[in-house]
Amino acid sequence: MVEQPLTISINGQTADLTAVSPITTLLHYLHQSGRTGTKEGCGDGDCGACTVAVLCSTADGTAQYQAMNSCLIPIGSVANREIITVEGLADEHLHPVQAAMVQTGGSQCGYCTPGFIMSLFAAYYGGKVDDTAVEGNLCRCTGYLPIRKAAALVTQKIAETKPCDRFTEKLAAADPALEPLQYLGHPEQFYRPAQLSEVLDLLHQHPNAKLIAGGTDLGLEISHQRQTFPVLISLEGVTDLKQIHRSETAVEIGAAVPLSQIQTELRGVFPSLDEMLFWFAACQVRNRATLGGNIGTASPIGDLPPVLLSLDAVLNLVGSQGTRRLPLVDFFKGYRQTDLQPGELIRSITVPTTLTPDAVRRDNQSYKIGKRGTDDISIVAAAFTVDLDNADRILHGRLAYGGVAAIPARAIAAEAFLLGKPWTIETVRQVKPLLQQAFTPLTDLRGSAHYRSKLVVNLFEKFFVDMSEGGDRNGHRHP
Repeated sequence: MVEQPLTISINGQTADLTAVSPITTLLHYLHQSGRTGTKEGCGDGDCGACTVAVLCSTADGTAQYQAMNSCLIPIGSVANREIITVEGLADEHLHPVQAAMVQTGGSQCGYCTPGFIMSLFAAYYGGKVDDTAVEGNLCRCTGYLPIRKAAALVTQKIAETKPCDRFTEKLAAADPALEPLQYLGHPEQFYRPAQLSEVLDLLHQHPNAKLIAGGTDLGLEISHQRQTFPVLISLEGVTDLKQIHRSETAVEIGAAVPLSQIQTELRGVFPSLDEMLFWFAACQVRNRATLGGNIGTASPIGDLPPVLLSLDAVLNLVGSQGTRRLPLVDFFKGYRQTDLQPGELIRSITVPTTLTPDAVRRDNQSYKIGKRGTDDISIVAAAFTVDLDNADRILHGRLAYGGVAAIPARAIAAEAFLLGKPWTIETVRQVKPLLQQAFTPLTDLRGSAHYRSKLVVNLFEKFFVDMSEGGDRNGHRHP
């Protein structure tokens, strides 16, 4: 890697970031540079007021605008990339998404409006404008009906005439590939290597360096806790970490693959993963967040670890001493503590797709209980897998939970009890005492320990009822 200054293109204008710390959030930089159209609401990726569009590369290498929360992005992570903010949309006329919001009266105080506009903007060039496009944007005064009407107008316009303007020309001409980057001109150092071997070398040189992929968790530490990190190593440019491979027996997902890509490419493979990704934050976060990051942070309320535990996922780890495979169930050692060794990182996650021998059917689903549907922290997350023989006897069972212990965990005793039992409501009732005793959750602002214990039991019963009543085993059951 060759040392080079940080630059960024904002609305077609290149800005030199030589004097800017690479861990400054993109939102903070926008405000410092006078681009105040992008608003700050919550500062933690929940409200969408800070949404911008980033020119990114899709899995097949084509360019695409993606909506992202600027409050969570260290500016080093978007160095040498193209950013579009709300100031850059209109020229002689309003952009179609802006015109639609005006026509439907989609703004009152206007504070949230720039974020809605940018989410609609990204969806406009993606060809699909629906409620999902603005699921990460909150409005406290206008009401959502006028905004949804604006989205419908945009959808109608796309159906009548495909977008053809300076932004589509930019997409057609853009090369969104990330170049290696090394920035040492500030007290904080920032690296964006292209090879996994370079990452390992950097970790050897800087044992206390912080790895960053999507940064949706790390961004909170920067945005809210004002933490600094002397050395950041970005994994976004490492091709080896951004691949999805499918075989007859398993799927291997690179640790730095964005969740939005997983949601698209693996839809229908794992019903529980489909379901949890639908409720996972919002599209702005899923466009940045990665599977390896959600595991590596070792949060007891991470949404995806219960799903992966229920599917017997295995981590593929790599470090200076070589590679090793580690079942995910053995990865979490304590609150925010993992089995990762110094200089080691998650390369990929392997998720088996085959049934247990002699099984003829698999029931698999996940549940997330929170105070909001999407874009909220789990009170309890649960994921279940049972493999059944032709007599509906349980040959294999995995009952995994988050939010009920210091780590994401399985109900091991309950799983053992279920083996060989008939998949009936009587069996579910018999296993309830074991589930009741499986964990000792805490009480916090989101829910009491008693409530969480009840959810552990009741969610498994709900799983049985959903499956026995013909719940869709191969797709979403959400509204």
